[in-house]
Amino acid sequence: MPIENIPEIYITDKKESPDLFVYDFKMTSDVVKSKVNLGMNMFSFLQVGKKQVHFAGTSVAVNKDQSLLLKKGNWLWTELLDTEAIYYCKLFFFSEKKLTDFLRKYTNDIKPYKEDVPYFVIENDDYIAAFISSLSSNTLTNHSYSDALLVLKFEEIMLYLLHKYSNAFEYYLHSLISKEISPFKKVVESNINSNLKIEEIAFLCNMSLSTFKRHFTSEYKEPPGKWFQDKRLQKAKELLQGGELKASDIYLDIGYNNLSNFSIAFKNKFGISPTDISN
Repeated sequence: MPIENIPEIYITDKKESPDLFVYDFKMTSDVVKSKVNLGMNMFSFLQVGKKQVHFAGTSVAVNKDQSLLLKKGNWLWTELLDTEAIYYCKLFFFSEKKLTDFLRKYTNDIKPYKEDVPYFVIENDDYIAAFISSLSSNTLTNHSYSDALLVLKFEEIMLYLLHKYSNAFEYYLHSLISKEISPFKKVVESNINSNLKIEEIAFLCNMSLSTFKRHFTSEYKEPPGKWFQDKRLQKAKELLQGGELKASDIYLDIGYNNLSNFSIAFKNKFGISPTDISN
């Protein structure tokens, strides 16, 4: 699957690299785990549909009652239609420069806050709904006051969220400035029990598949496929021994596309089938 560079693919004048940018995003079919290189921090104001994102070692899912603020970097996005035939969200991108200017103007000079979570979930309310309605790429581009209006809209939503979430949001904003990159092992080990494929984990590590495999084997002394399979099957065994879950409840979460393949792999590793444990 090709990597999408966002917001670059939405910017018509390729000579420009704006500090603030709004894009109305529409989609008429589900997209699962698209690879996104997010070049700027971004608000995702979801209006119709559902969205799930993975970044490094974490993931989050939201619906139209929530919005997301996402840190720039490599993401896997899943965007799903709801009951309607269209998926619709408004994206508001901002550069590190605009963020730094804002923090300097309105917040305390706190030390970069070490934040492990690369996203901030915003609960939509009437004020945010009105803000989203006012945020349109048509009205905020291509006229003499566009840039000034965008700055006002950016400061408006930032100030409102500082008011709504106080210190938690302020700390999160400061963490976006931090240059700390997720270490390789942290990304790998936090995805042991995810159902991501090896190539998707490689992408979250910002590596090609071949580089990832080489780096992985050097670090863990065995190929990633075998290592992840062993860890996930061990987890499956623990879940089944708990007595509340059956193989059919867990095989997808353990990274298998069907129950038959999971059962075969389980029996090859432990010498008994998953049903023998859960019975």
